[in-house]
Amino acid sequence: MALPALSMALIVLGIWAMNSRAISYFGFTLMLNLAVPVALATVGQMFVMAGNDLDLSIGTFVGFVGCVTATILHDNPVLGVAILVGCILVYACLGALIHLRNLPSIVVTLGMFFVWQGLAILLLPKPGGHAPDWLKSLMALKIPIVPFPIVAALVIGIVAYVGLMRTSYGAVLRGAGGNPVAVERAGWSLLKAKMVLFGLTGLCGVLAGMALIGLTTSADANLGNGYTLLSIAGTILGGGEFVGGRVSPIGAVIGAMTLTLAGSLLNFMHISPDWQVAAQGGILIVVLAARVIINRTGTTA
Repeated sequence: MALPALSMALIVLGIWAMNSRAISYFGFTLMLNLAVPVALATVGQMFVMAGNDLDLSIGTFVGFVGCVTATILHDNPVLGVAILVGCILVYACLGALIHLRNLPSIVVTLGMFFVWQGLAILLLPKPGGHAPDWLKSLMALKIPIVPFPIVAALVIGIVAYVGLMRTSYGAVLRGAGGNPVAVERAGWSLLKAKMVLFGLTGLCGVLAGMALIGLTTSADANLGNGYTLLSIAGTILGGGEFVGGRVSPIGAVIGAMTLTLAGSLLNFMHISPDWQVAAQGGILIVVLAARVIINRTGTTA
């Protein structure tokens, strides 16, 4: 987790060098405005990766949840909640389908990418809708001394860390990705573990979509499309790996915040938005290269 923290510290130093006034309560509130939905989507991706899977649909899912939040949840809260709960159940069923049929998660979730995108467009063909007042108030919350996005990100990281790393069933969930044979021999259900992991991803996706609409106050069917790559990059940047069920909840949140701050740094450097995704990818490559060097050095020693 030291490397993700160092990466974020370097980004903060870079921002301070470009514009020292940004290193303030107000500055961090603005720069980390989108950190909460990004962190939630990243933690959601982390749960799937803990089971040796990958979710390519979480971006469009966040967009669909945003459309539901700004329309149905706003107008009919009971129906809206029922739909969002149903979405989480759909995610859990996807986990069961992938496990029972031994299907590649990339293929299944890529198909769901288009399903969620199509549903979002059907629900909201053009940008519009309104965020519920209580959600806008929550996302605009002002906390003394420490900006709300930082506090919220810390809470997300701690809850995910305690649940996945400090509980007995959290060990089972990680074991389902790290050593599924041993988990099954110990009497635990791999099917249930897979469903729980995907269900947790669905829950995080729902929370991410709601948080995003609370910030933007209206919805767009394409609003969350970039969150798929951001969530994968944040998880990897935070110490996660594609195989072996190796993940770090705190690291994933730090990775999400680092990518969010990197966008502000690139803006201060007057880099065109068209090149910012490439620049963020470059940051990820540098961090991964540093991790490989550190791991090899430690192995040699």
